[in-house]
Amino acid sequence: MPKGHTDKKMLVKGIKYMALVIPLLVLTTYIFTFIFLNKETKLFYYLLPLAILGMAGTIWLGFKGLKIIMRSVFG
Repeated sequence: MPKGHTDKKMLVKGIKYMALVIPLLVLTTYIFTFIFLNKETKLFYYLLPLAILGMAGTIWLGFKGLKIIMRSVFG
């Protein structure tokens, strides 16, 4: 039988994750675009793995935040 109430502490935790995801999404997209505009430099080889890991981490945090929010509302 469902509780019928939202767990507010868990909801706030999920919203904090999502608040962290938005700036990371913008930042990693900017870094990724910057890298491909400057392919000739050595910076390309250092920042490309960093940007890929940053994007993967952003996606992971986004799914984790959504999971926490869904669990607080429906769990």
